[in-house]
Amino acid sequence: MNILFFGPNGSGKGTQGSILKDKYMTPHIESGAIFRENISNGTELGAKAKEYIDKGDLVPDEITIPMILDRLQRDDCKNGWLLDGFPRNKNQAIKLDEALKAAGMALDIVVEILLDKEIAKNRIMGRRLCVNDNNHPNNIYIDVIKPDGDKCRVCGGDLNTRSDDQDEEAINKRHNIYYDDNTGTLASAYYFRDLAEKDGSMKYITLNGEPSVKDVTDELLSKL
Repeated sequence: MNILFFGPNGSGKGTQGSILKDKYMTPHIESGAIFRENISNGTELGAKAKEYIDKGDLVPDEITIPMILDRLQRDDCKNGWLLDGFPRNKNQAIKLDEALKAAGMALDIVVEILLDKEIAKNRIMGRRLCVNDNNHPNNIYIDVIKPDGDKCRVCGGDLNTRSDDQDEEAINKRHNIYYDDNTGTLASAYYFRDLAEKDGSMKYITLNGEPSVKDVTDELLSKL
């Protein structure tokens, strides 16, 4: 089962991807990790990508997509994969679709987590990290995991924040790209939605991202 995952920062996309990875024993592939791996391994594509990254430029699709295809064609992906973080715009969606078809790889399911932009931003800015265990869930904007004052709700440890979680301007910039349904990330999701409606070649699933992690997981598993 090959799955493409969409969802804004703060939607729990990474958490749901990790749950599917463990349940179906398929790799959860994030585009950022592919860049880092190719650069650290000194591959030809990695060297080309580094030239753009070092200059602060976006890596062209003709470098990014071959990297992704190479990763999806490895042995650990033979029984399926979950791709997260790419495509980010409609043009990339078209090119990825063409590249997958040319490689004889079927895209079975596209998942989109729906979440209001303001709620997504609050979730990011409300995250608090326990000094004893960062995996202890604490968020000042989510009632079920709201910390006990300034202490971890799980162990009572002190709480910190990540600096990037408090950078409202950067969060808004990322969200503006994601929620742009003309040329941005949502436009790429809708490209696949339209394909699914047109020829039935894949299943397009939408999930309500507002409930608890368990409730979102239950809805996801029921629709797969």
